[in-house]
Amino acid sequence: MQTTKPALLILAAGMGSRYGGNKQIDGFGPNNETILEYAIYDAIQAGFGKVVFIVRAEILDLVKDRFLNKINDQIQVEFVIQSLTSLVPAAHQNPERTKPYGTAHAVLCAKEVIEEPFAVINADDFYGKEAIERLGAFLTQPQGDNQHCMVGYALKNVLSKHGTVNRGVCEANDNDELTGMTEREKISREGEKVISRMGEDVLEISENTPVSMNCWGFQPSFFEDTEKRWKVFLEENKDNIKAEFYIPTVVNDLIAENKASVKILEGGKTWFGVTYPEDKVTVEEALNFLHQKCVYPGKLWERKKIRM
Repeated sequence: MQTTKPALLILAAGMGSRYGGNKQIDGFGPNNETILEYAIYDAIQAGFGKVVFIVRAEILDLVKDRFLNKINDQIQVEFVIQSLTSLVPAAHQNPERTKPYGTAHAVLCAKEVIEEPFAVINADDFYGKEAIERLGAFLTQPQGDNQHCMVGYALKNVLSKHGTVNRGVCEANDNDELTGMTEREKISREGEKVISRMGEDVLEISENTPVSMNCWGFQPSFFEDTEKRWKVFLEENKDNIKAEFYIPTVVNDLIAENKASVKILEGGKTWFGVTYPEDKVTVEEALNFLHQKCVYPGKLWERKKIRM
């Protein structure tokens, strides 16, 4: 019987190029709370036992200063560095590369500090209390070694008013299991339609289509499966300094090879995030509203212990 508390893995190594700064540590809540603090707060209440930050070396001290004193008496905390040389053999390192290796590489960097089932989220996305609760419930129940999950969000709820976005558009079977994802680029609302523009290709997508917002739940076997594909990726892309290794790519491969199943969980009701500087006001207003409705206390960490 599986009783281990799951871990929450937060991808906080992003460069924030379109936002223009380190949005992982920028304040948005009424008391200068960052977005990821809400996920940590919800995870503690949902029974998670560990939080793992994936960060770049140059912001490690900033992240520790920002969060450690707030949460280290609430939950176990680990910090892991993602760099251009992390898990990359010397023969495959390219001094001309400046672009990070992507989300699946970030997850793989945490393999030495996570042995339990774990959730994966972005630092700069607000996923909602329901999403974290559903992940916690799935990950604390007995599951097969290759039974993973994700929280799906309706496309209409995850657009930006200030520019285009990229989203992983999902396909599912009658059992609400993921059968595949396709990355669609430059998505925005144009009049009454939601359009993706990829070069000269223009695609209309139903606004109720479920999409992935990088809100995953994995069994520990995901590390081994990802590591096998990482080695192949490095060999195939040793001369491509812009290639990235993404979670959806690994998940699609596992599903196609019948080596894993991914349950699409309900709970993707509330999402907001920061891609552009103009998104900040929208996020601040949304978080203020949640505090006013007592979804969160006046000060997020005002109580010494928040475990239920």
